Amino acid sequence: MFGMGFIEILMVAVVAILFLGPDKLPDAMVKVAKFMKSVKKAIGDAKNSLDEELKIADLKEEALSYKKQLDDATNELSGFKNVGINPMDDINEAISGAKKSFTEAADEAQKDTITTPVEPKKEKITFEKKKKKKKSAESKGGDA
Repeated sequence: MFGMGFIEILMVAVVAILFLGPDKLPDAMVKVAKFMKSVKKAIGDAKNSLDEELKIADLKEEALSYKKQLDDATNELSGFKNVGINPMDDINEAISGAKKSFTEAADEAQKDTITTPVEPKKEKITFEKKKKKKKSAESKGGDA
């Protein structure tokens, strides 16, 4: 303990008995034990804090490496974007091609159909009554 051997510890105990006496020695030993325990706890807390700081540093380095990988991937993808791969261009071309084929099909269908003229609207509607021929009146009074 603290680089001391058995003989050094025995010498300290003998000196403590001579100076403190047998009645104060137990209280002094308890106080020394509490002091040693608090020092040991403080050293343990400091060690844990340093370990956590080192872990945080390791995590930070790992996060930076992931960030670098993401930046590289982003640069690679932006290179593809500049090459000319744009899905919107493909979609617009497909739509314009569909419009052209639709208009061409409509024009051909219009050429193939036979148009019939529509009768003009009549302004006045008239109903003609059929006249009944009176056979008896015509035959009797034709000469008179």
